[in-house]
Amino acid sequence: MVFGANPVDFSINEMTEKDFNQLYHTYAPKVHRLCLGYSSGDVALANEWLQETFIKVWNHSNSFRGEASMDTWIYRIATNVCLGDIRKSKKQMKVNDELLTESITEEAVTEEAETIEKMYACIDQLSEQNKTLILLELENVPQETIASSVGLAHGTLRTRLSRIRKSLLNCIKHGIR
Repeated sequence: MVFGANPVDFSINEMTEKDFNQLYHTYAPKVHRLCLGYSSGDVALANEWLQETFIKVWNHSNSFRGEASMDTWIYRIATNVCLGDIRKSKKQMKVNDELLTESITEEAVTEEAETIEKMYACIDQLSEQNKTLILLELENVPQETIASSVGLAHGTLRTRLSRIRKSLLNCIKHGIR
């Protein structure tokens, strides 16, 4: 497959080191910017993902079928590298959180239970509609769904939930509503 429409013109199934260098220099700056976006500006992480992307490009060059443009194929690899690493990091964070949770003392568990008890006591003091709103929010019901089910505009709901959260925080910390 020869790609005359792309800035890099060679058969990817017969990629030489020179071809790869040309491909790298053509696409690396854009891929690096993409990786920077996923890494929230962490240059070291973006550089790692950039390197991993082009290792995969080299190792899997024979799998490029030409159904999409070369840059689309490379960006897809980069996106998969970034998202895959982010997912791994989240899983690792969950494992670390679980290990941390297991090490919580009984005193911390008791303190947390008291805070939850205070929170529900404060929720009980809310008006019926505000109680409904915050309980649905605590159940992770999407705000759009909550707004439509209680007949509020989404913006109004967001404002109301913000005020309810502040009120609950004040109530939990100081016993004041």
